[in-house]
Amino acid sequence: MKQGMPEQEFRKLVRSIGWLGVYLLGAVSALFLGLFIFMNHKPTPSITAPTIPTQIAALSIAERIAQSGDAQLQDGYAFFVHTDETLGPQQENPERRVTGNGLKCSSCHLNEGTQPFGLPLNGVSQRFPQYRGREDKIGTLAERVNGCFARSMNGKALDTAQYEMKAIISYIDWLDLNQAGTEAQKVKGLKPIELPNRAVDLAHGKEVYDRACALCHQGNGLGLKNQGAISYTYPPLWGPDAYNNGAGMSRVITAAQFIKNNMPFGINYENPILTDEEAYDVAGYINQQPRPQKSNLEKDFPNLVKKPVSTPYPPYLDPFPQSQHQMGPYPEIIAYYAKQYKEEKKN
Repeated sequence: MKQGMPEQEFRKLVRSIGWLGVYLLGAVSALFLGLFIFMNHKPTPSITAPTIPTQIAALSIAERIAQSGDAQLQDGYAFFVHTDETLGPQQENPERRVTGNGLKCSSCHLNEGTQPFGLPLNGVSQRFPQYRGREDKIGTLAERVNGCFARSMNGKALDTAQYEMKAIISYIDWLDLNQAGTEAQKVKGLKPIELPNRAVDLAHGKEVYDRACALCHQGNGLGLKNQGAISYTYPPLWGPDAYNNGAGMSRVITAAQFIKNNMPFGINYENPILTDEEAYDVAGYINQQPRPQKSNLEKDFPNLVKKPVSTPYPPYLDPFPQSQHQMGPYPEIIAYYAKQYKEEKKN
């Protein structure tokens, strides 16, 4: 105790000094803590990044049509992708059965009619009416649809004014409007292949079929039905439920172009698996197998100059045998029409 200072005052002074030390220690600690936080702090941006994705996945065609509220369009889509069940042999009402086999419109017009070089339908409405060599006249889109019903689907024609036809055309029109600008809109038909200057090799075609096609379409070519055994998951390529001999796909060149750029299922023209020669041979092999026969085929192509060179049935306007029209070689037939009739043949 300091000399001359009363004891009570001395103790008060000690307490004051003690509290001052506590305050100083706390201040120093706070200072160091603040410096630490400041040095490790990442400033918050003045504008917060949005959490909503900038791109929203597009709805599928089926979803868009389901949400359209257009009953005729919805029916047209159903007729297109479930033809065998809605207009074919699986239709419960016999009076509504139009097609006669297990195929659907989408069996040939792939990806709901939108696949590039998979016989896409985008833009088709804008190209009709158009000249059709098979009838040798300007035909309507409804007449073209009926050609598919009678040939590819081995059935009969619809009345062009009836509801089912209007519904199907409404779906094709919808594709024109709603798929505009897509890749399929920029192409039409099938992509050409380089034709071998030889006849179809049937043995090689069978080997290609067994290796690349049989897994889906089955070794017997009769297709694979779904679990309910009602509709086909993979359509038949020959037999009673396949396209008839008057269909466009019965032509080797047409079938080869389709196969090369679309088969096996899942590929497209940008990543083909088969070579031109493999597609050519397997197309010839498939089309030599038994299938429904259409009557009155001699009436097709009134102007025989317009008849595709790989049409498998006569008559022809050239000296080449039917077997060569069915299985090639085709370059010399094509050259004949170019020289004799100034007609450029592509199929």
